[in-house]
Amino acid sequence: MNEYLTLGAVLILSVVGHNMTVVYATLIILAVKFFGTPEMLNYFGSHGLNFGIIILTAAILVPIANGTVTISTMIDSFKTPIGIVAVTAGLLAAISGGAGVPLMQENPNVIPALIVGTMVGVFFFKGIAVGPLIAAGFTYFVMAVFEYFK
Repeated sequence: MNEYLTLGAVLILSVVGHNMTVVYATLIILAVKFFGTPEMLNYFGSHGLNFGIIILTAAILVPIANGTVTISTMIDSFKTPIGIVAVTAGLLAAISGGAGVPLMQENPNVIPALIVGTMVGVFFFKGIAVGPLIAAGFTYFVMAVFEYFK
């Protein structure tokens, strides 16, 4: 029952904060929890990240598919300061996300802190809830630096 109260609080905060992405996600999880089986919820938890990344990547590829982004515009992205920063940021985000997945698998106790940080960013700073994966990667890098200098 405690899970429903916590998810209900997230839902209410999402509605109040006008963050429809979190509203929809919370409603999906509530429906799976209420109508599904524990195995279904666990399957969603273990494979949902991959499904989300696939959908996000597909959405990012749409400009290539509709001709807005071409090979020429991709090459031109290396010729401007903002393009170079964007390529670097994309590289760092991908590496960070890649390091974040094993961190969350090996240290599940970090997940609640990542969720809280992401929710604060979403609710109070109008962020987008893609933060836990990148935050986990960032956490991994910070912890690696601490271990290096330890």
